[in-house]
Amino acid sequence: MRFFIPTRIIFGSGSLKRVDEVAREVCGSTKGFLITDSGVHEAGILAPVLRCFPDMPVFDGVEPNPRHETVNRAAEEVRSFKPDFILGIGGGSALDAAKAAAMLASNPGNIEDYEGKGKYKNLPLPFIAVPTTCGTGSEVTWVSVITHTERKFKMSIKGPEMFPAAALIDPDLLLTLPRRLIASTGLDALTHAVEAYTVKPATPFTDVFARRALELIFNSLEEACTDIQHNIQARKGVMLGSTMAGIAFGNSDVGAVHCIAESVGSLYDTPHGVANSVFLPFVMEYNMPEVEGRYADIARIAGIQEEDNGTAAKALIEKIRQISRKLEIPSFRDLGIPESAFSEIAQKSFINNSNPSNPRLLEEKDYLELLNIAYKSFS
Repeated sequence: MRFFIPTRIIFGSGSLKRVDEVAREVCGSTKGFLITDSGVHEAGILAPVLRCFPDMPVFDGVEPNPRHETVNRAAEEVRSFKPDFILGIGGGSALDAAKAAAMLASNPGNIEDYEGKGKYKNLPLPFIAVPTTCGTGSEVTWVSVITHTERKFKMSIKGPEMFPAAALIDPDLLLTLPRRLIASTGLDALTHAVEAYTVKPATPFTDVFARRALELIFNSLEEACTDIQHNIQARKGVMLGSTMAGIAFGNSDVGAVHCIAESVGSLYDTPHGVANSVFLPFVMEYNMPEVEGRYADIARIAGIQEEDNGTAAKALIEKIRQISRKLEIPSFRDLGIPESAFSEIAQKSFINNSNPSNPRLLEEKDYLELLNIAYKSFS
């Protein structure tokens, strides 16, 4: 068993105001480079940061499912400026792009040269992560997921030195987040926790974080979507749940839900949280023979009082479907993906690095069957 989380975590309302203090403490400098996306910039979230760092360059060209060309372009700007640290602000896409740029800042070449584990030779620049959604987990993981647009494949670039040096987790940043993004990113975090608790590499250490994350998310997500402006406890709950789920899966792994979601995202640019939300119940049904007891554990965390494990596990899957419907998550058919693409999605899902971690073996044909089942369902 292993468990490693070197990231310094600062959690609480208003913690973004401490960004300059944290930079001095963790990085010993205020000469940083900011990487984000245009939506975060337009929402006004950067204003207090730029008051602290008035001369900090800003790269705000990160798109959903960040592309390798974008990361390489950001890295060139970083290399030209020669900062002492990278500051990433945004959802998972912005944080993954910033994490990748921090590695490229001290290593030659392009991001596609570093696909896999520990391919870099020089230590990445210190990276401070500020999540603005309740679903990424990237602020506490050692992985950056980048889409190679020519291959239409999501690359994983990872290494223990790629953990953020610090994570500033401010629940008040959710105040500007649209309801649909709270829903999809919150369900993304739920998927992280479910998979972290049920994949083969799960350990007693990761179980602690996964179980607490599940409790927080089940108790907070619907309330956060209903009234993010006034429900302080719900804001804190979904944000803390997301981070704890990130710690869990960052030390265990994810499974087949992510394998499919990353394949769909690489081919059709489907938002990652939406894709995870769509496929979670179908993969859970497939995995049931191997992890019925674990699903029953989660069911009881979610408030389902059924003594029989099989009944509890089935009730959990139905509860997740009900939450998705209530939060207006689209069906697979609604995503507009043609049936002719299913074979390619299945093939990419099968070769995903996380496929071996799934609790039940999936061959390419099994992924294809799952896709067809999901497509025929309207739930």
